[in-house]
Amino acid sequence: MSYVLAILPSLLEGAQLTLKIFLWTIIGSIPLGLIVGLGLTSRFVPLKAILKFYVWLMRGTPLLLQLIFVFYGLPLIGNGAFTLERYDAALFAFILNYTAYFAEIFRGGLQSIDRGQYESAKVLRLSYWQTIRKVVTPQVLKIVLPSIGNEVINLVKDSSLVYVIGLGDLLRAGNVATSRDVTLVPLILVGVIYLLMTAVLTFILRKLEQHYSYWK
Repeated sequence: MSYVLAILPSLLEGAQLTLKIFLWTIIGSIPLGLIVGLGLTSRFVPLKAILKFYVWLMRGTPLLLQLIFVFYGLPLIGNGAFTLERYDAALFAFILNYTAYFAEIFRGGLQSIDRGQYESAKVLRLSYWQTIRKVVTPQVLKIVLPSIGNEVINLVKDSSLVYVIGLGDLLRAGNVATSRDVTLVPLILVGVIYLLMTAVLTFILRKLEQHYSYWK
């Protein structure tokens, strides 16, 4: 028990970084995903083609490769003009990646909305953005929430990939303690902390699904 208490502060410090990456990725990627999703359903062909390519690229290559490219590859372009700090590089790569996944989810939700909803909004003299905000978005959220929930849970686990660019996240803290003390206890604690985080998120997501299930 004394050993657990001794290493717990370093693990919690790593968990704090993990949560920061998770929260900022959610804050950045979900709104951007909705915007890109709207673009994917647009009738403007050049925009739609560009966004389709972006989604295909982000979903078709590993997030680990994207992290390495953003941190190690971008500085090679323009004589270091695109150099990012480790944390900024991780956040940039995560937001780019998860925006693409959320965009596909929102695209499916948007396409499931009956065109009559838009026609009704026109009759009520609502602008396009008023229609999206007041009519379409609440219905889309109800449809896509389970899929978004799955990606949110995946994001918690994917955050461990920042270890590859040297960030001191939860997994790195556990690995350092395991290598130093030659024991599996730190990794077991890391697993427990991840399970606690996913359990809390699962509970919150279920409450949200129940809330939107009453929406008519």
